[in-house]
Formats: sequence, structure tokens, C-alpha cells
Amino acid sequence: MFKQDQEIFNVLLETVSEGVVIVDNHQHIMEVNQSSETIFGYTKTELMGKELNLLIPSNFHDNHSKYFDEFIKKGKRRTMGEATDIFALKKDGTIIPVEVELNPFTIYNKTYVMALVKDISKKKEIEKNLMLRSKALQSANNGIIITDALKHDNPVIYFNLAFQKLTGFSDKEILNHNCRFLQGKDRDQPPLNALREAIKKGESCQATLRNYKKDGTMFWNDLYVFPITNDKGIVTNFIGIQNDVTLKINAEAERHHLASIFHESLNEIYVFDSKSLKFINVNFGAQKNIGYDLEELKGMTPLDIKPLENEENFRQKISELLEKNVEKIEFESIHKRKDGTTYPIDVHLQLSNLGEKEVFVAIILDITEQKNYTHKLENKVEERTEQLKRALEKEKELNQLKTSFLSLVSHELKTPLSAILTSSQLLSKYQLKEHQEKREKHIKTIIDKVHFLNNILNDFLSFEKLETGKVNYRFHDFKLSKVVNEAVYDANMLLKEGQQIKYPENIDEISLFQDEKIIQLILSNLLHNAIKYSPERSIIEIYIKQDKKNTTLTLKDHGIGIPKKDQKHIFERYFRAENVVNTQGTGIGLNIIKSHLENFGGTINFESEENKGTTFIVIIPNIAQQTITI
Repeated sequence: MFKQDQEIFNVLLETVSEGVVIVDNHQHIMEVNQSSETIFGYTKTELMGKELNLLIPSNFHDNHSKYFDEFIKKGKRRTMGEATDIFALKKDGTIIPVEVELNPFTIYNKTYVMALVKDISKKKEIEKNLMLRSKALQSANNGIIITDALKHDNPVIYFNLAFQKLTGFSDKEILNHNCRFLQGKDRDQPPLNALREAIKKGESCQATLRNYKKDGTMFWNDLYVFPITNDKGIVTNFIGIQNDVTLKINAEAERHHLASIFHESLNEIYVFDSKSLKFINVNFGAQKNIGYDLEELKGMTPLDIKPLENEENFRQKISELLEKNVEKIEFESIHKRKDGTTYPIDVHLQLSNLGEKEVFVAIILDITEQKNYTHKLENKVEERTEQLKRALEKEKELNQLKTSFLSLVSHELKTPLSAILTSSQLLSKYQLKEHQEKREKHIKTIIDKVHFLNNILNDFLSFEKLETGKVNYRFHDFKLSKVVNEAVYDANMLLKEGQQIKYPENIDEISLFQDEKIIQLILSNLLHNAIKYSPERSIIEIYIKQDKKNTTLTLKDHGIGIPKKDQKHIFERYFRAENVVNTQGTGIGLNIIKSHLENFGGTINFESEENKGTTFIVIIPNIAQQTITI
């Protein structure tokens, strides 16, 4: 049958690109074309008359016979391989995927089936590759988007699950939109300008941007964009690969912050190797204080800047940290600067890790100010203790002075009052004319003792005014001769038998601008002491000279003098030399004189030798300071 019109039939078979296999209703191969030979690897001669199972993998034989019988009964055209994978067996044993179109036909009352066979191995390989790539894109941790560069505004046409999970936007909010929605309103970012320019030029670009999730959370997006071109070189798409680097950026920021703290800290921070002890890093505060730069320090160890440490002791000290017995050690030491100066420090030392290496981190506090403060505090305490001691001594002295004062007042007032009382009683007994001499003697005693009491009261009054600050000096111009005359006149009334006062020469023209009464008090006190402590028939000499600035008054006597050991106390309040304790006196006259002179800016000094006499030298400024008020 097939031999009829064979040439026409052969032409038709060879014009079909698919493999053609014609079988009868018993599944015997009746005809094949050249494409079938290529697909299955058999020659036409090897296939003719053979069963169709020759071209079907053995595990499909049973099912195939069943399906073939059903197909023959239905007698309708059918395509196989679209919904279910169909496989064929090649001569070399290779199993290949195929698509088969079955076409039943009847000739001369016999039914045949023509199978059009396509080898879809390459198609399946492409589909497999595409599926693998799609799965790879979907399973990638990085967010991936693909845009269509040929459409207006370069919209997103593909995104993977990681991108959606990262951003939180829905399919509808992502697809067919430009990806600028990720920047929200934060579009004034310098990297965006570079990204826009690269897309405009169809070039690759990498940028780190601030992007925002749907809930408004900002994250740092490390974006890499590259173009896809067709065979004509036209950019058809852009692929964007996104990576959330927020943690990395924050970690870097934290590292930069910690680095800034490290380098900008005013405290000294040293990092050195736990084995070699060589410095690895040293902050700016330490470099500034110690005087070495980082390169110099990297060739040094802590022992090079600790003059009081040796290596054995230092390694023993840090062994506690290396053995993990303690987390931190603290101790005081000394650092030596590059210029040779030293300063006290407080060391806080810890063991840490720098990669795989164990290192020590030392935080150093310069405690110079603390030490100085402690030293100042100790000095202050010592000073306050000394002040308290002096105050207690002064209090003790004051109590002693009060006791001495009371004893003195008791004694010095009682004696003259007793003499006045006695003389007054005796006066009443001397009524006769011949008793006149005795009456005058007792009257003189009364007058002397009244003068003495008056001087004591004046001294106490002056002392009280000086102590309470109630002295009001009255300054005016006066002739010094007037003061000298009055003082000498009063003193003449106290002279002992044969005593004389040598009056100073050439003083008529000497003037002072001072408190006249105080100057007279000073001279009178000195004269009274000279008379009191000089013997009968002795001379008391007064010398006065004046220059442009000061007037010097010298008063010399030939009396009992002042013992050497008592001379340093002579101006102290209530002090009386041991050779005058039996002579009436208060012991405050010289103290009062000295206080007034110091207020004037003057001085008083003396020279004395026991049993030979005393010379007082008083220097008084010619012009008083008007502001003096006590």
C-alpha cells in the first residue's frame, strides 16, 4: 500500500521538521522519516517492522499499551507532553524528553497512527535553567529587583521574596513603580545623584543609601545596579541587588565613636602585647602627656616609661591577669616623659583580645593635681593645726595675762592707796606749826601716789583703746619743744634727790604733723621709767635730731639696765624684768608706746647693759598719714 505513490509520500515525509513515526494498530513501525533517524539514532532499516516499544523506556511499556488501545478506540487527534512529561529511548540508551502529536488515519480499511515527535531536551534544559535561576533569585538573601528600561520611568517588573521581606511593601506597591518610593521624602542624598547619572548613561553603579520600609523604619541599603543589553547593545533592563547594611553601618559608626573616645580621651590609654609588652596603639592624650609620638612608642614597652619598674616585677604583677585570676588590677606608679620629667599616675589594667592576639589595655590617670591637692590639704591641716596650737597658746597666754593683770592691779593699786591712807591719817596728827615739815612730806607722798595711780589709769585706758580699736588720732602741726617742755616739767616733780634731766639742744625750730598728746605720752613714759630705774644723783639725757623724713628722739639713763635674757620680752604686755619686780609698775607702758609708734609708721629700739643704763631710740615720721584710724 505504502509503495503506491512512494515518491510523493517520501517527499511529504522529508518536508516535515518533526520526526515522523507511522505505526499500525498493532504498534508495528511502518514508516519513519529522516528526522526520526536523527532523533532516535536508528536507521530507517533498523526501525521498519519493529515494535514501537523499541523507542519507549521499559518502565513505560505497560501504561503505553493501555493508552494506545484507548486512543485507537477514540480515533481522535491528540497531543502528548504538554501536561505530562513524555520520554523516548534512543538507540544508545539515552532517555530524552519529547512532545508527541498523535494523528490516527485509515487507509484501505486499516487504521494507522502517525506520531509527530519533537526532541525537547534543549527546551527542558532551558526551562530547568530558568527555573533554577528563578529559585536562586527567590531564595537569595539579597533583595533583587528587575526594571524595564524601555518603559517610561523605568518601572519594577520583578522582585524576589527577600526584597519584599526587607521593605515590607505589597506586590501592588512594588510592581510597575519606580523604586524611588524606597527613599520616601529623603531624596536629597548625594549618592542618589551618582545613581541617577549612571542609569541615564546605562552604566553600572554602587551606592549606599538611606531607604525606608513601609512602616517608616530607616535602613542603610548597599545597592548595586547593572544594565542588561540586547544583541543590538540597547539597555533593556536594570538589575538591582540590595543588601541591608544597617548593622554594619551602625557597627562602623560605633567603632568610629569608640575610636574617637579612644583617641580624644584626655586620659592616657595604652594597648600593648601581652607577650613582648611592645606598644600596639596609644591614644593622643597619652602621646601629648608622655611626649613621644605613636611611631616612637611602637618600639617601646611600659618599662621604658616606668622608671620605678623592672621587667621581673612587672611581669609578676600582670601574671594575675594572664592566669585569669582577676579581671582588672589597679596600682599607682610613676611615668617618665620624653623630656625626663616624671609625674604620678593611677593605672587601671585589663586583659583583652585584638583578633587572635591577647593584649593589655591600660587606662592611665595623671594624679598630679590629686597628689598636689592631697599635699596642699595636708599642709592646710598642718597649718590649721599650728594655728589652733597658737590660738590655744594665745588663749593660755591670755589667761596668764589676765591672772597677771589681776595680780598686778591688786598689787599696784593697793600699795599706793595704802600709802595715801596712811599719810592722810598721819596728817591729822601734825597740827602744830613745828610739824609743817612732816605735813609737807606726807602731802608729797599723797601727791606722788595720786600721780602714780593716774599714770596707771592712763596706761590702762590707752591699752583698752588700742585693744578695742577705739583710738582716734588727731593730727596737727606743733612745735616739738612744747611737748618736750611739758613732759620734762611733769617729770621734774618725780625726780629723786640729785637727779637731773639734760634738756635737748637746738629744738626750737623742729615741728611735727602728728598727734601731739600721743607724742607727749611716749616721751613722758620713757622719762618716768628712766627716773624710776635710775639712782639718785644720776643724769637722764635727751637728744633730738630731725631730717627731711623722720625725727629721732634718744633718751639715755645710767640706771639698773635690762638683763640680757629679759631684753627680748621688754615690749611684751605685762612683762617686767626680773631686776624690777620689787619696783612699782604695770609692765604695759612700753607695749603701749610700741603700738602707737607702729600705727604711725615709726619704730622704737633700745640698747642696754645691766647696772650701766639703757638708751631708747624712737623714730617718728615728720608727717603722719591722715588715714590712720585705730
